[in-house]
Amino acid sequence: MSHDLYAVVGHPISHSKSPRIHSLFARQTGQAVEYTAIQAPLDGFADTVRQFFARGGKGLNVTVPFKEEAWRLAERRTARAELAGAANTLFQDPDGALVADNTDGVGLVRDLTVNLDVALGGRRLLVLGAGGAVRGVLGPLLAERPMELVIANRTLAKAEALARLFAREADSTRLGACGFETPAAPFDLIINGTSASLQGDLPPLSAHVIGADTVVYDMMYSLQTTTFNQWALAQGATRVHDGLGMLVEQAAESFRVWRGVRPETAPVIEQLRTE
Repeated sequence: MSHDLYAVVGHPISHSKSPRIHSLFARQTGQAVEYTAIQAPLDGFADTVRQFFARGGKGLNVTVPFKEEAWRLAERRTARAELAGAANTLFQDPDGALVADNTDGVGLVRDLTVNLDVALGGRRLLVLGAGGAVRGVLGPLLAERPMELVIANRTLAKAEALARLFAREADSTRLGACGFETPAAPFDLIINGTSASLQGDLPPLSAHVIGADTVVYDMMYSLQTTTFNQWALAQGATRVHDGLGMLVEQAAESFRVWRGVRPETAPVIEQLRTE
């Protein structure tokens, strides 16, 4: 039986869990899928994509640092990719045009609401960072209609620009922007969308953003508790989560886009935790 080809493209890529996740999805759903990892040269992303589809590839996931380039390269974009300004999922339409999608925000919201039972509607959210990772998830977060969403960033102007960009999506949500030092009252949910945590670095936040019931979510994941989640626990947080569930959920959404089948994510998350 011939297998349809899929891959994840990034630089570096050897650490990627995506091939493992998609092979577990394929086995679970009985889909004939072969999924590999491709390291593209930093100046050779577009060529890598073209060559992949030219040899019959069906779909690509895109990771750091190529998500914005993937978005620019596409001939068509889904509404959520358009809003995100970045793409993590590529495929060709029946006419052979390259289509960009973004499943990161859906992945984050599903992990929070379904896997972790964290309600977003009517809640106060603090989102840290104003880069591509945060832009990619703001649309789906706002669609859950939180009462307030504050974007905090080291460079205030970048946070303000992002708030302006998403003002139309905010609907009934109070959407604000501030520097890291500004917030001083507890939030219901704090999402760390900076990559600082991976370097052992921390945004200079006040301990007062954490209350007794604050849920803390780091979009990064690692074998140990992330630096940001260690900080949150030290300030008294009792519910901290990393981004492994988001990684599996965005992969499941990509798989659904490509194959028309949504895999069960809970057993895959559990398996990755034990591995």
